[in-house]
Amino acid sequence: MKKKTLYLLLSAALVFTAGCGKNKQSITLAGSTAFQPFAEKLAEQYMTANPGASITVQGGGSAVGIQSALSGAAQIGMADLVNLPPEARELSATIVARDGIAVVINPANKVNDLTIDQLRDIFNGKIKNWKAVGGVDKDITVVSREAGSGTRTSFEEIVTGIDLSGNALIQDSNGTIRETVANDAGAIGYLSHGLLNEKIKAVLLDGQECTTEKIMAQKYKLVRPIFLLTKAQPGAEVQSLIDYILSAEGQQTIQQNGLIPAK
Repeated sequence: MKKKTLYLLLSAALVFTAGCGKNKQSITLAGSTAFQPFAEKLAEQYMTANPGASITVQGGGSAVGIQSALSGAAQIGMADLVNLPPEARELSATIVARDGIAVVINPANKVNDLTIDQLRDIFNGKIKNWKAVGGVDKDITVVSREAGSGTRTSFEEIVTGIDLSGNALIQDSNGTIRETVANDAGAIGYLSHGLLNEKIKAVLLDGQECTTEKIMAQKYKLVRPIFLLTKAQPGAEVQSLIDYILSAEGQQTIQQNGLIPAK
């Protein structure tokens, strides 16, 4: 009798566990490292409101986001590109935010304003010393993102004519760009304006600040959309998450954390 009772209890426990697993909504987002911290915050809020949801957010860059969505490795790809590449035409693309690309230098650097032409010449390696643009006599350290980065692709599409200097330091995320510039008084790089902090200084471009107000007024030119990419007909759970990000609450979170709402 005891054995039979134990068997029934174990069977019930297994059924309960299996049922819990089936109810768990598992969604993976992958791609843009610029949007990654914002996606993590939004996912946390969504899971708080939907205890049955399980959301994982991964980086890797926009190219990874597109390929992950195409292959099914992620239910949602994240891409921060001015123009999506041809292979993304197979995917459904939803703009959930807009983001300025801030050009950043070390706070010890006295330069405050650059022109787009000066910026192009710096990243091409034609201007090698800060003295040429009103700074002190110090070599410029160019810091850029890796190939496949949405931030780099957008930066080069907007500035145009960049053939990156062979001496440039290549970093794999917005965060490492920020740390590199913060630790090198001669460095210049670029990153999501939502990730600006006191460790670095954003320069004006053609006299315009990289601020939410200037971006929304279309005065600051280095701006790109943030896309969420899915298969043509995403599942109900995936669509629910995207709808939440586009909701008033989701868009408020995006704006409060430094990005521009989609509309």
